Order: sequence, then structure tokens, then C-alpha cells
Amino acid sequence: MGDMDTILVDQLQRLCAQAGGGPDETFAAALWAQITEAGFQNALLPEESGGYGVTPAQAMGLVRTAASMALPVPLAETMMTLALQAAAGGEALGGALSGSCDEGAADEAPGGWQVTATARAVPYGRFAAHVLAPVRCNGRLHLAALPVAQARVETRENLAGEPRDTLTWTGATVARQAAPAMQGEDPASLLVAGAFLRSQQMVGAMQRALDHTVTYAQDRKQFGQPIARFQAVQHQLAVAAGHLAAATAAADAATDAYGTDAFAFAVAIAKSRVGEAAGIVAATCHQVLGAMGFTREHELHKVTRRLWAWRDEYGNETLWQERIGRTICAGGGARLWQTVVDGFPAATGGFEHG
Repeated sequence: MGDMDTILVDQLQRLCAQAGGGPDETFAAALWAQITEAGFQNALLPEESGGYGVTPAQAMGLVRTAASMALPVPLAETMMTLALQAAAGGEALGGALSGSCDEGAADEAPGGWQVTATARAVPYGRFAAHVLAPVRCNGRLHLAALPVAQARVETRENLAGEPRDTLTWTGATVARQAAPAMQGEDPASLLVAGAFLRSQQMVGAMQRALDHTVTYAQDRKQFGQPIARFQAVQHQLAVAAGHLAAATAAADAATDAYGTDAFAFAVAIAKSRVGEAAGIVAATCHQVLGAMGFTREHELHKVTRRLWAWRDEYGNETLWQERIGRTICAGGGARLWQTVVDGFPAATGGFEHG
């Protein structure tokens, strides 16, 4: 990491240590208040919009760090919602934010829209001030900031105990400046954004899971020596580390492509490769620790349960592999090698959303 990366990560870690709380909470309200006061949620915004002026890679360093600590706060979701809203020219939003890929419908009303929509599995939906969702009005898609205060909320959770609520709006009022027209009118862009975040989060969680496992293997003794010295355990950890390295490279490539035409295709590759690695790393870590990793007191399951949940959110690896295959096949065999070299099927006209 560079100097700025280290400064941001250290600052977030110190803040979390001072705030207390932990991943057993559904939502760490006190911690979230300190995170927003420090402005971490604005990391993806340009300086003129109130951001830090850091690179996407540096912003994703914060997302990975929060995931590695299993922080029960919507930092990633709020960060991306603010970036999408700013890019579309929408009004600035405050408070905790989240997003949905489910499309709603709207009718024109004085000064704005009347929206009817149902958003399923919304991260931290009950704790958000607004949920960003695609809404169609007069045949055109808008990126609407739907007020949670006007929604009916059904509380639900994923495998890790994180809120994944269903929110329903019936005739909710949304101001025009809070529902700018979507760029390119492609609702799949929200799916890509979510998959991007989960890829970054899984990299952070995998790194923490391996850290826990290596420490345990060095401390746990059998037959008078640490189990980390056993060849079978070394082999398991080496395989897991290799998958983490490949997943990190794929996630880094997606971060490098942020804001470019190659972004959607890079995210498809990242979500697919990171999801595959997440299953292997989580299984390996629990094999090394045995039943210890599932005990309530141990930290391992707090990140591995998130890995299992995040792997399926915003499309599992099967969905993204199919879309990658469709895109490459659409370009024909003559373009395959150039796609491999470039990492992006530019000659085929871009990423095929399916």
C-alpha cells in the first residue's frame, strides 16, 4: 500500500477501536456516526463533490478493511450510492444509504414522481435514509432515491446476520432532483456496482480469515510441534493463499477499470473469480481450525459467514461466467485472443449483460 492507503486504513482502524462494538451487532449506530463524521462514506466522490480526492483503489482499501473487521455498517453501500447519485447529477444525500436492482414504476406528480416499487434483499434497508433504485417513468429509467420513511419494511437477514430487508413503496413522493435520468438507461449497471462492492469485500474477508488460520496453525500444537509445520496443513494454506492472490488480482483489475468502458466486464471476471476463491478459502480455514472456528467466541466464522453470503449476492459465479461467455462468443473466435490480451472485448461492442 502507498502512504495515502496506509493513512486511510489506519485512521479507520483507530476509529473502530475507539468506538467499540463488533460484528455481533446488527447495526453499529455509534460507529456509523463516527465513520460519517470522518467522511469515509465520501471516498469515491471527487473533491468538488465533497470527496477525499483519492483513487478508486484507495477508496476500495477502506471497503476491504471494513469487511475484514466484519463491521456491521453500510459503508460500501453508502459509498457507492453517493458515487452513482453524483455521477447521474442527482442531489446530495445524507445518512446511511443503500441500493436495489429491482425496477419500480413512477407517474409524474407536481415537482417530482409518485413511485411504486418493491426492493428485495436491501442491505441495511431498515437503517437507511434512502434506497437508490431504477424507476421507469414515461418509458425512461431514472435513478430514484426512495425515502425509507415512506416504505413498508419487512426485516430479513442473510446468513451472516446482516440486514437484507424487503421494502415496498406505494405512491411514494420523490423530488425530480432526487431522481435523475440514468446514464445509458441500463438497470444492469446497478447489478455491476453491487457485484463490484461484494468482490472487494470478499477479498478483505478472505485475507482476515487466512490471517486467523495462520495464527491458529502456528499456535496449535500436536505431537509436540505447531500444526503449521505439518506438510498437509502447509499445502492447504498454500492452496488457499494462491486462490486469494488470484482473487485479489481480479478485484484490483476491476478497481483499475472503474469509470471506464471496461468496468462491467472486469467486474464480471472479478465477481466470478473472487466468489470461487471465497468458497475454497472459507472451507480451508474451517478445516484447519476444526470445530473451533464455529464457536461463538472465535472471530473466524464472523468473516466466513459473510463470505458465504456475499458470494451469492449480486449474482454468483455461475451467472457472471455465463455473461462472460456470452460476451466472448458474441465476438467470434477471431477476436478471442485480442480479448484475452486486452482483458476487455472492445471489438465486440462491450460487455453483454445477458
